[in-house]
Amino acid sequence: MYRRLLKAALLALTVMLTLMRGTEAAPAVTNDLRLPPLKAGRTRPLVAIVADNAGTETTDLLVPYGVLKEADVADVVIVSTHPGAVNLMPALRIEAEKTLEAFDSAHQTGADIVVVPALHDDRNETIIRWVRAQADKGAFVLSICEGAWIPARAGLLEGRSATTHWYAFDSIARAFPQTRWTRDRRYVVDGNIMTTTGVSASIPASLSLVEAIAGRAKAAAVASRLGIDDWGAEHDSSAFHLTAGRMWSIARNAVLFWKHETWAIPIADGVDEIALALTADAWSRTYRSQAIAVSTQTIVRSRRGLTLLPSDTAANVYRQLALPKSTSAGALQEALGAIAGRYGSATADIVALQLEYGREAQAAK
Repeated sequence: MYRRLLKAALLALTVMLTLMRGTEAAPAVTNDLRLPPLKAGRTRPLVAIVADNAGTETTDLLVPYGVLKEADVADVVIVSTHPGAVNLMPALRIEAEKTLEAFDSAHQTGADIVVVPALHDDRNETIIRWVRAQADKGAFVLSICEGAWIPARAGLLEGRSATTHWYAFDSIARAFPQTRWTRDRRYVVDGNIMTTTGVSASIPASLSLVEAIAGRAKAAAVASRLGIDDWGAEHDSSAFHLTAGRMWSIARNAVLFWKHETWAIPIADGVDEIALALTADAWSRTYRSQAIAVSTQTIVRSRRGLTLLPSDTAANVYRQLALPKSTSAGALQEALGAIAGRYGSATADIVALQLEYGREAQAAK
């Protein structure tokens, strides 16, 4: 989406067109998240988070992982298409715990819950077939952001209500007209399928999953520790669209290549993967900067058990970017404030736009 947004902005400026979006009233949708019964022999859900080694969205993957691990209400495993490093977009690298094949061998009855982040290749047939097979075995499927392309291509959204990232909304609605595509909802639940809007919706969606597994009180306790006071489905989709000013900001930042910067985030064992994801993701969406994780270690274990693969670049080669000392979820608001301070409010706005994050609404709380 990051590169496609740049192309759209440059094209629009070249031909002097402004993209205008109409508003649609959201139909009545019940976000009544009810999980299927656990597979035989399990005392708590087995959650598989899908990753494509070639490219998986950073926050879409790391936030559900971190929130569910923090809650400790499920057994969570990241599964990748192949062994080795998983390249996250737009920043960071990790190593999954199992491949899809190894997971299938170890858990022949399948996962109880499957989480599908946005993928660089949303036509990856291996993942599409795997997600369809998991659904056929009774798994509840949660897609984050443009991860909705995968269950859509798997035929799981036909005749259902769903949503996705604002930028992909019209494209996916044209491609899959048999789905009731819904605006003004952070997340939409229809039977055993849950879909969300843009990247930052991974936070409320993950907490909703915790609530469905372990109850409201447990979700509230986890939310409090993470710095979240609401995980409802309310959302104003009309705030997220390209304007002439936003397209100009994207194009201007992209073409001023001599002002581009790389920021090194030093990490060590115990690093908060949620704060790291939100910080690195935001700083890598400015069209003026790229964030990388650096460490004296070749492998770093995060606070909640994730295997991170830092860059082998020496930390002192680039400017240092420290993770905020606030709550895990507060890292995004802090990052946007710092980005506004360095590159201007217009740049912070286009970062929030990509993440589908209501920056002003959060700042007012």
